[in-house]
Parts: sequence; C-alpha cells; structure tokens
Amino acid sequence: MEDEGAGPGGNGGGGGGEGGRPLGALCCRELRLLEFPDRYVVRSADPDAPDHAFSVGRSDGLIEPLFEDSSSSTPKVSTIYGVVGIIKLPPGTYVLLITSREEVGSYLGFSIFHVTTMRFLSCNGSLKHSKSQEKRDEAYFLSLLRTLESTPGLYYSYERDLTLNLQRTCKLTEERMHKPLWKQADPRFVWNHNLMEDLIENKLDAFTIPVIQGNILKLVSLCCYDIQFDWWIAGSSIACFPQIAPKAIFMSRYLRSSLNSGLSFQSVQFTLKESPARITLISRRCNRRLGTRMWRRGANLEGSTANFIETEQILEFEGYRSSFIQIRGSIPLLWEQIVDLSYKPRLNIINHDETPKVVERHFRDLIQRYGETVAVDLTDKEGDEGQLSDAFAAEMEKLPYVRYVRFDFHDACGKGIFDNLQLLYDQIKENVENQGYLLINADGEILIQQNGIVRVNCIDCLDRTNVTQSYVATKLLNLLLQQVGAFSSNEHISMYTDIYEKFKNLWAEHGDEISLEYAGTHALKGDLVRYGRQTVSGIIKDGISALTRYYLNNFQDGIRQDALDLISGRYTVGRSGPPFQPNRFESSSYLPVASALIVGGLTMTTTLTLNQGGNSTHVVSSVLLAGLSAGVVPLVKANWKQFCSRPRLCGLLRAASIPLHDEKFSNIIIVFRRTVTASWLLQPDLWLSCPLSEPEWNGH
Repeated sequence: MEDEGAGPGGNGGGGGGEGGRPLGALCCRELRLLEFPDRYVVRSADPDAPDHAFSVGRSDGLIEPLFEDSSSSTPKVSTIYGVVGIIKLPPGTYVLLITSREEVGSYLGFSIFHVTTMRFLSCNGSLKHSKSQEKRDEAYFLSLLRTLESTPGLYYSYERDLTLNLQRTCKLTEERMHKPLWKQADPRFVWNHNLMEDLIENKLDAFTIPVIQGNILKLVSLCCYDIQFDWWIAGSSIACFPQIAPKAIFMSRYLRSSLNSGLSFQSVQFTLKESPARITLISRRCNRRLGTRMWRRGANLEGSTANFIETEQILEFEGYRSSFIQIRGSIPLLWEQIVDLSYKPRLNIINHDETPKVVERHFRDLIQRYGETVAVDLTDKEGDEGQLSDAFAAEMEKLPYVRYVRFDFHDACGKGIFDNLQLLYDQIKENVENQGYLLINADGEILIQQNGIVRVNCIDCLDRTNVTQSYVATKLLNLLLQQVGAFSSNEHISMYTDIYEKFKNLWAEHGDEISLEYAGTHALKGDLVRYGRQTVSGIIKDGISALTRYYLNNFQDGIRQDALDLISGRYTVGRSGPPFQPNRFESSSYLPVASALIVGGLTMTTTLTLNQGGNSTHVVSSVLLAGLSAGVVPLVKANWKQFCSRPRLCGLLRAASIPLHDEKFSNIIIVFRRTVTASWLLQPDLWLSCPLSEPEWNGH
C-alpha cells in the first residue's frame, strides 16, 4: 500500500482539483456468495464484470482468482456487499464478509456505506483433528472474532478513498488517481489494513475495500432560525445530510455506538451573513500502535505512538473550501502505566538505549508528512507526570529542528479558567499562522497550503488535548473567515453566539468520541470546551466517567487489547505452542477468591469472637482466621497487577514480565483450607449441624 507525503498534502505532485472527483478503479458494489461443498466462491453481481471472482477452499483456506466455474453442483447462493479481509488462525482461515449495509449519504459527492452486519466464513476442516489445547485456543480466538462481527461503526466507499486529508487528496497525481482504492489509501488509517493482505497478494483489487472504523453519534437540531446542523461521528467518513431547516422549535436526538478505534466525522451547517456555510471535523486514528488506554502508552521502537490521531477541520463557504489539520499522540518515549487496582497507577519510564532514536524517528516522520512541527506538552510539572515531561523535554533538546513548548495545563487552567489557554496560544501564534491552512477557491485552484503542524499531547491525549485543540481551531477559524472576507479584522466567531455554541459543541462531542474509542468513556473537562468553565453537572459527569474508566481499565481492557492486537496484525499467529498464557491470578477467578478470603475470614472471625463465651477452640479459630485475613491483604497488594484483566497475546514493552507469586498464593490457599478445617474440627457442634448439600429452594 502506498504511503507518500511531505506536508499535509503529501508530495504526490500537482494533480490539482478539490477532491470531488472519482479517485480510481471502482470496487464491486454487490457480490454473490456461492457455497459449494468444497469451497466458497465470491463473484461480482455486475453482469458487465463476470470475470471478477475468487474462491476459498473450505478445508485449507486456499485463495485463488476464478475466471470460470466448472463445478457441476448447485450451490447455496446469497448476496453480500464486500470482503473486509482474511485472517489466518492456527486451525484455519476465516474470511470476513459484509452481509448487509446501509447507505448513510455522501461525502464530497460519493456514496458512503455503514456496515450493519458481518459474517466470518470458516475454512478449518482440520479442526476436528485438533488437540484439546488447540480447540481451547480456537474458542478464544473465535470469541474475539465474534466481537468483531457484531461491532457497529464500520464505514467504507466503493468509489473514494477516505483516509487522505483534503490537501493530500488535491495533490494526487493523475496516475495515482486511477489506481485501486487500496493503493491510494494512507495505510496508517486503514482499519482492515492487515486483513487485506491476502486479497492484495492475489491481485483481487476489485474486492479490496479500505474500511475505516469509529464511533457514531448523530445530533439533529432545529433552531428558531434558518440553521440545521447534523453531526456524524463514524468510521470512514460518514455522511452528513445538511439542509437549510425551516423555522422550528429546538429539538435534539442522539444515537450513539461505541467502538474500538477509527475515524470520526462531524459536520455543522449554518448561515453566516446570509451565506450557507458548513464546518466538518474528521479524525483519523492511526493503526500502528492501536490499543486501549492503559495497555498502549508511549511509543514503540519504530517511533509510532499510542492514540495518534489526525484531526481535520474543513470549512465550506461561498465556494471556498479550506482544511486545517492538527495531530495528537502519546509522549513518544518508551513508557508504560500498568494497571494495578490503584486509581492512578505509577508511570514507568523504560530506560532503553534506543530512546533517542525513537523520539527522532517519530518527529522526522511528522516533518516528512506535515512539514514544520511544534510539539505542545500539556502534562504536569510535578509528580510522575513531571518526571515523564522532564524526560520528554530532555530528549527534545536534542532535536533543534522541532520547537517544544511546555505548558502545565492543570496549573494554568486548574480552576476551570479556559481563557488562560491564551497564554499558550501567545507562545505558538506565530508558528500556527505561518504554518497556515489549505484554501481552495470555487475553481479548484489551491490558494494557500498548510506547511506545518501543531502536535499536542497530555498523558492520555484526550481531555486536556481536546480542550487545547478546540481553542487553536477557533483561532484558525477566525483567521480563515477574515481571509475569505467573511469577517473584518476585528470580528470573530464568538460574536455570533448561536453559531459559536454549535461550534464548541461540535468539538466537545468530537472529544467524547475519541475518548470512547481509547478509554471507553466520554472525555473529561468537556464543559471547558462547551462553556469555558466547569459546571456542577459536568463535575458529576466527569466523576462517573473517571470511575467507569477505572473499572474498564482494570477488569475489561485486557481482552479488548487482545482483539485489537489480533485484528491489527500486531500478534502473528503461529503453531509453535499455545498462544494464550493466562497468569494464574486471572481477575475472573482469583480476585473473587481473594475477596472471599478477606471478607469470609473477617466475618467468621467476628462471629466466633461474639460467640466464643470462654470456649478455647473458638479463640484459637478466631486467631487463625484473623491471621489468614490479615495475610491475604498484603498478598493481594503484592500481586495486584496480576488480579487485573491483562492481554494474553502480546507482551509489554519490557522484555521481562511482571513477576508472579503463584507459589505464595497457592500456599495461602493451602493454609486457608487447613485453618478452616482445623477450626471446624475443633467445633463438632458446628460441623455436625451443617447439611451436606444445599437446601432446596422453597420459592421464597
């Protein structure tokens, strides 16, 4: 897959135009699935393209282009709408198909489709001969694939690549414009990049569709003036159905779906000085370090960072079309923050000889793609964040070609004073204005190009980052509207209260969806974007989101990380041994056991103490159980990282894994059994009266 570019538009040459044109060979829009006893056949339903077909062996998963069908048997026939890709597991091959879709509108003149249902074709005839361990592994793999099958929010187009920003699209060469969609696409933002490899290898271009994954949120508002604004957050570029609304009473409607990663698309249409205008936000999530909040931090050795997102703000007004791009990404050092049941796990900076090269690789890649780069670091100056920020600053001193700006967001805006971000903007204003934005006139002529980028990060690259990016985006919107003559030099968007409120909500919802993809909850500090201050309801919402993040990070995200590693190709399937090595402190089994030991021990100790009456055996039992409960607490504390949900497929950054204390835990279990047994044997009046089985349920 091709991947070119210097600057937001890449260096693809001077194709010109504005991106509203066909961008290459079409993919098959409708397919027929023929299920034969020995193979599956996928064939184009277009009568003008009868040679577009391929087969997959049902027993061996062998993929072959098919030009004529010589089979004499009658197959089962069904209609499908695309091939997402192919994944190979130890027992066999699986083909992921789009079995139903919904056309949700158009983007720049081309139809956009939402994947509503998918199906995996299983090609694993050898599974019945597999060993029990292989079958257990297969069951876990299939649980991950079933999650994929039922995941909403996948979007694609048969005619247009959705991964390129407007500036790169405008600079495509004529030659590249007519290549298959997968060759035009930026591989960083193709969700099914890994799944397409077998299709590409077999030259099945007509079946190879780049898919973007994301979240969907739709808010339709009808106001008491001629404005309707529609937001779509979705994977691919989803669609927007802008209309000039009749005068009506304000109403709103939400539709939300949470997904793992991808691209979000939002749009607001309004009337500005009697001229229709539309602002669109598109965010593209990079797949090179895909993962969840706590299990993917920092950078890998190649310099790719977690939660790396390209956000594009597009304005359409009086024939002009503009694009302004910002990026966010985790601090590009080798660091981690492993969950351990505490609310805020300690940050761990990994000392590695490659660290300087990792940072250099990251920023050289940004400069090649986007041009001049300004790195804005919003982390705290104190505590663990301060140590990480200090390490980042030390590495940035070695890169004189990148400007590094350190701004303690919590210190400056800790009391909810959003306007203090002006202090930051004053530091980077000259860079931002010199970097510019893309501006195209009604004739498709490029008047201005963006030649640099602002890279923003905090710890998660979610809450503080979104507040800051929305502030910079507002400043650039004012500058742009002045450039096209919509505003005078002393006018700004905040003077138009209704439009400004919609714009701020657009960015707040944008931040929520990015946060849902990475952390599983809405963004914190959303009120700072919406209102410029914190509200009581916002504080309550932030508290709920923080608690939800704690639960998901500690008890759910390990499995979710496995699914992402499998789908993205970070985990390479092999047959050398069992891929799943769950630690013996798996949260699903031992955390309840440990909790029961503590609570049960304390309860029995209290009961025996209250009823001991001078009975020496009760005293001994109370002491033993109290000691057991006291002993389990430090055991849990010493091993709390092992009680959390952890990924099984891929290791951490460090070569050494976190040490396990299984032997100690087993010894505690043995002691507990013996203690309880001894306590009861010393009290025949208790154990003789206990039933040997559970009492029957009597309906009450």
